[in-house]
Amino acid sequence: MSALAGAVTAVMVVSLVVLGLSALLVTLRLLRGPSALDRLVAVDVIVAELMCGLAVYAALTGDSSLVPVIVATSLVGFLGSTTVGRFMGRADRS
Repeated sequence: MSALAGAVTAVMVVSLVVLGLSALLVTLRLLRGPSALDRLVAVDVIVAELMCGLAVYAALTGDSSLVPVIVATSLVGFLGSTTVGRFMGRADRS
């Protein structure tokens, strides 16, 4: 393994650790966060971190079978966010 490959691997491992720590902090915001919109943003961030973590893991292992999982997760996250956003928008108007 060359020095460049070792450095790239180290960066990917550090990225996974930072994503994990960030997910823990966002989970605290999800549990504490005073309003429903704070919780919605926290869930969106967790979904984004999950997708990033899966992408880094796929790059680290060279496993391309995780790409459909990443795409499906992004679609579910987008649909959930827009649905809750529309629901909250309707609740504000009435």
